[in-house]
This record gives sequence, structure tokens and C-alpha cells, in this order.
Amino acid sequence: MAGHAWHTVAFHAVRVPFQYGPKLAWRAPRGVINTLSQISSWARDAEGDPLRQAEARRENTEQYLKLSRQRDRRVRLRTLLVTLATPLVLTGLLFLIYGAPLKTQMIATALGVLWFGVKGAPADAPLATRAVIKAEVQKLTSDIVVRAMASIGIGQITSAVAKGEDGIKFVAPITREGPGWRADIDLPLGVTVGDVADRRARLASGLRRPLGCVWPEADPTVHEGRLVLWVGDRDLSKTGFVRWELANARRHDIFKGNPFGIDPRGRSQVVPLIQHNVLIGSLPGQGKTASVRVLACGAALDPSVELWLHENKGTGDLDALKCVSHRFVSGIDDESIKYAADSLKMLREEVMRRAAAMKKLPRDLCPDKRITREIANKRSLKLWPLLAVFDECQNLFAHPMYGKQAGEDAEFVIKLGRALGVILVLATQRPDKDSLPTGVSGNVSIRFCLRVAGQIENDMILGTSAYKNGTRATAFRPEGDAGNGYLVGATALPTVVRTAYLDDPATDAIAQRALALRKAERTLSGIALGEESETPAGPSYDLLADVAAVVPISEERVWNERIATRLVELRPEVYGGWKGENVTSALKPHGIKTTGVAGVTDDGARTTRRGIVRADLSKVIAERDGTRGAA
Repeated sequence: MAGHAWHTVAFHAVRVPFQYGPKLAWRAPRGVINTLSQISSWARDAEGDPLRQAEARRENTEQYLKLSRQRDRRVRLRTLLVTLATPLVLTGLLFLIYGAPLKTQMIATALGVLWFGVKGAPADAPLATRAVIKAEVQKLTSDIVVRAMASIGIGQITSAVAKGEDGIKFVAPITREGPGWRADIDLPLGVTVGDVADRRARLASGLRRPLGCVWPEADPTVHEGRLVLWVGDRDLSKTGFVRWELANARRHDIFKGNPFGIDPRGRSQVVPLIQHNVLIGSLPGQGKTASVRVLACGAALDPSVELWLHENKGTGDLDALKCVSHRFVSGIDDESIKYAADSLKMLREEVMRRAAAMKKLPRDLCPDKRITREIANKRSLKLWPLLAVFDECQNLFAHPMYGKQAGEDAEFVIKLGRALGVILVLATQRPDKDSLPTGVSGNVSIRFCLRVAGQIENDMILGTSAYKNGTRATAFRPEGDAGNGYLVGATALPTVVRTAYLDDPATDAIAQRALALRKAERTLSGIALGEESETPAGPSYDLLADVAAVVPISEERVWNERIATRLVELRPEVYGGWKGENVTSALKPHGIKTTGVAGVTDDGARTTRRGIVRADLSKVIAERDGTRGAA
């Protein structure tokens, strides 16, 4: 302590005659002008001008006159004081110049230069430099936290601080945790962590830290008002790409969980896959597919895991893993969607097969009626883990033909398959009730939500009341926070995670290691062996051709409800239960728009209903088939 004090004194002492003195002298004339200006403003009561102008604009005559009279009294008194003080100051100045001893003159000059030099200093240019460079990140103290919390606009805290109280209660000393500081706080009665999370940007401003350093989290295991405030040394978005722990691994055991990324404290976060299903959601471009890739690669490095990959976006993000997949599809066309829907049918059948097989196992081998590593290693039982990925699953569940049944199959698999080693990983960029059935979203056990647009999407992915409880993926920024999301279900409390990143070359390298491993252990199957896995037979159809068949060329305009009735008669196994709205939804992706069509009902009444123009149908078929005059 004494050494630090001595260093500071010596540092500034050697700078007084050569740096601080000349700088003060240079600034002194400006300081004289600033001082005279301040005295003049004080004498004219300039500080009251904004109030008087405001009342004049409001045409509040009574208040304006009251302020004007107050101003007149102040100006008279202050002008008198300045008038009396001016001769005294001038007399004292003349005495110092002509009558005072030299020593007194030197002391007065030094004090004058010091005073006016300080008054003339620019606001952004302090006189002295630091004797000791401070640490890059300031230590988090209770005073800093209280001041910041009082600035975010929560009435109970602000009023308590105004009365000289803290407004919040620290239940434990602020401690260092990882690359940052942790403060455990009890909020005032009636204030929740969600209220603080709403004001995260204000809190970051109050703490004078970047937004990506400030993470207010709830601890509902104690009560709804317990806030865990973690303030990092570095913005999480500045971490850059997170290296995946298994990037160079030769193999992995999926029963040990899948390394997924890091939290703001830099701690590794693992997603357990066995006995779980995973739902991932975000806006486009926020890292959703990259998160899926990490989970798929982890499963690929376990040679016992059977992979079914469905990338219904058609961009080839998972193509590198096709060489180790039992089933694989990449596309957004009807055929690819049908393939994914068929997979869910097959998974439903697989779950039922596994349930029967598990029931027959000896109790000593399977005491909890759940898949274990020991059971998975017995290849003859065919009860190894099966991981099925459905990326951009909204394109499947919202499909007019396959969506409803696919949603029912997915819900069945999610509810019963987790104990039987069947794992679903669903990813969507459109989390709403039409694109993500509530029976699916409501039954997954692990959820990861990157940036989303609003509360509804947030709670669709993270679960009901997540937004209310302060778990808000809406707070992530569109640029710097790509790859950051809330992970729920993998840990005791919701956790912010920055996912590991695998580019195409890294994914391809992992896939080749997984391929060599599976070849050595002879666990390749299906597409990985060049064989198409068995697909349940289903009716094949051409929607446009079927509509053309039931709408003759002579019928220029026809209601969609009549098309639906005719399609049901044509192919009841395909179109059973269709109504007019089903026809509208099914034709829309093909570019055939519905319009108002006038017609006569069966009872002879004339009316207008939604329908299509036959010429539009013929045009679309002709463009598709590359022919003219198709009917």
C-alpha cells in the first residue's frame, strides 16, 4: 500500500514543473473567460430561462409571471452583489501587482494559474494522467450494482435508493465466477427477474458494460424474486467461433451426452440425448442448422447410433453425413417431404417394435425398462440408439398432404420413444401452432432457442411462461449474438449457451472418421451401404393431374369445395376428408391462386365462393411438363 502511494506521488511530482504547470498556464486565459461568463450567467439568472420559456410555450400566464417576478428579484440582488464585489476584486488585484511582496505575488500567481487553469480545462482532457493503469475490467461492487439497479426504472428500487436505502438485498458477497463476477440478489417484494430482464440494456448501461457481458438469470428454486446477476469481463459475442470438444475425437459415447458449446462463464455445456428429445428454434440466420450439425456429428461418432437425417431446406447442410446415415434426404419438394413423413411412420412402427422387445428382456438386463449401453452393444437385440433429425420441420408439419399425420406420428414417437432409444431432433425457423403442433412442442424435454421475434415464438420453443420468467431469446441481437441461445432442460436452470461451430471441412472430416469407425465395427446400414431402407408403401399421385382429371376443359371456373368432393371420389385413400380449404392450401405452392367464382348451389341459389380458373391449371401443368396445350 505504501509503495503504491509513493509511486503515485513521485509519478505526479516529476510532471508538475514540465507538464502540468505549462498546461495550466496555457488554459488559464480560457479559464478567466469561463469564470466571467459563469458570473454573468449567474447575475442574469440564466439557469431559470428554460423554465420561463417552457411556461410561455404552454401559455401558462400565471406561472410565467410568478417566475418572472422571481427572476427580477434575483437579478436585482445578484447585480448589486456583483457591483459591490467588482471594486474590491480590482483593488485586491492592483495591490498584488504593485504593493505585495514578491513571495506573496508568486503564491497568488500560482494559485490563480491553478484555479483558472482548472476552470479552462476541456471536459474531455483531464490535467493528470494515470499513475497506475487500471485493470481492463472494473471490479463489480455492491455500490456499482445498487447504482445500476436504481437506474433501470423499477419504481420499488428507485424509491428505496432515493430514501438512502439499497433497494435490493445481497444474499451473499459478490464473488468471482469464471471470467466474470456473480451477484446473488433478492429483489423487492413484487419485483420479478422478468422485470429486470426486460431492462437488460438499461442495466448494462448502468453497469457501463457491453450488453453481451450482462446476464440476469432467475433462480426459481429459491423464489421468483431471486436474481443471479453475472457480469462477464468480455462480451459473449466477441468470443468468436467456439471450438467443438469432439472436433478431433476418434469416437464418442452418446450415453455420456453431447458436447454442445459454452455458457457465458466459459463452462462447457453438454446436451444429454439418451431418454430425451430436442427442439431447436430461431429466426433464419441465427445458428439453428449449425446447432443441429453439432448434435448430428456427436451421434455420428458413436458407431452404435443409427442416423436418420432429414434436411427439408434443400441447401445441403447435412450432406457430409449422408455416408453414415441409414436414411437421408435433402430437399423441400413434395417427394422429399413425403420421404420425411414416411420416416415418422416408420419410427412409430419402430417404437412399437422396441416396446415389445423391451418387455421380453430379462429384468436383470433391463431393470428400469430403458435402453442402456449394455443393451445397445448387443446388436442381436436391435435396440441401439436411433437419432432422427428433422431440420426445417415446419415444411413437413405445415404440408397440406402429409403435415397432419406427420404431427401425430411425431407426437407418438416423442411420448413413447425416449425410453426406447429413439431420439428426435426437431429444428424450425417458424415456431407457431400451424408449423409446430402443440402436441410436439409440448412434449420435448430439451429445448434450445436462439434469437426469435416475440414472446409467442419464445414460449413455443422454451415452454409456457418462459418469457414471463425472464428466459427471453428475444433479447439476443441480430448480428453479434448469432449462435447464442437459451438451453432449457439440459441443466437445472435455463442457461445461455454459445454453440460450437463446425464448418463444412470440419464436418466432412468428422463424417469420414465416423465412416471408418462404422466400417470397422460393421454398423453401417441403409443408404450408407448404398441400399434404400424399407419405406412403407403409400399411394402415389399427381395432384395437378388429378385436379385436371376432375375439372373438364369445358368448366372454365369451379369452386374448390366441388374439386375436393370430386377428388375424394377419385382417390379416397389419398384425398379422404378433404374440403375446399385443403384444395386451396395444396394448389398454392404450385402458383395456382384462388378467386371468387360465381355459381349455382345444388338447391338452385346463385352465390360466389372460392375457386380456381381452369386456364390457370392448364398453364401450370404445361410449364411443368414443358409442353403446350396440356389439359
